[in-house]
Amino acid sequence: MPQSNFDLHPKLEGDTKQVLDLPLCRVLLMNDCRYPWLILVPRRPDVREIHGLDATDRFQLMEEIAGCSAALEREVDAFKMNVAALGNQVPQLHVHVIARFENDPAWAGPVWGVGDPEPYAETAFAETAARFRAAIEAMQSGAL
Repeated sequence: MPQSNFDLHPKLEGDTKQVLDLPLCRVLLMNDCRYPWLILVPRRPDVREIHGLDATDRFQLMEEIAGCSAALEREVDAFKMNVAALGNQVPQLHVHVIARFENDPAWAGPVWGVGDPEPYAETAFAETAARFRAAIEAMQSGAL
């Protein structure tokens, strides 16, 4: 059960919008409309690395990454899904799930350091988060 003393790192809080909470992770939408980009943050305090989770949480994290990846891939018809846990700027454990396309601005390299983020318009940010929430919930319920 996620712990009540979980706090989201301020950088993640400033750069994202909450999509939903899964059993382990808070799912966030990155505020960069160039890429369909989710971030999963295990709601565990003071965890920096995947190996810092217990075995049950590591398994749950992988299931949530796989489910969000599949939902996002299907929702946006992605060519490739990138999954990464870097944490060099934000030490709190978080996993990036990014839908990629052969015509995106960073193809075929990583998205980091390519151009400047393009924030969503406020309504588009909320609508995109709701769309991805529905896709993840449908994947979880087996509707897809």
